[in-house]
Amino acid sequence: MQVKGETSVNKLILLFVFDKMETALSERTVLDMCTSSNDWINYMDCVVLLRRLTSDGFICRVPGRDEPLYTITPEGRESLANFYISIPRSRREEISRFIKNNSARLRTRQDCRADYFQNKDGTYTVYLKILGTVQPMIELKFVVPDKKTASNIYKKWEDKAQELYSAVYETLVD
Repeated sequence: MQVKGETSVNKLILLFVFDKMETALSERTVLDMCTSSNDWINYMDCVVLLRRLTSDGFICRVPGRDEPLYTITPEGRESLANFYISIPRSRREEISRFIKNNSARLRTRQDCRADYFQNKDGTYTVYLKILGTVQPMIELKFVVPDKKTASNIYKKWEDKAQELYSAVYETLVD
């Protein structure tokens, strides 16, 4: 069980993460950053603290997407500014370094969705999306002959999504 001070520091760590990322984040992304990829907060505490920060008005849900996104509120920024020093310097530096090195990958992973399923005729349908703040920026649907092809597209989507979007956009807009 955590002591009250540890809970307060963990809330500040979450606010710091939202502030440093400078974009709305899904719960999945926050949990991955704070618990799986790093050991900043344990998983169950992180889930509880996200709910508490939301109910207290320090982070809020951004409307418009299937998977909810959360962002820091002005009250959250003010609280972070007032108590920033309570986060150990080494932890602030570690978080800053991680975000600097991984923010683009985390945003891409959060915004790119892929899925596939088998059709009645034995072919596979692959769905690909890049999610925008309010609505998808692009949605693609491919019918492919086999599971291997579907799986390859699925695996490559995250790495190739932005490149493909740019190529399609430039081709159609010019």
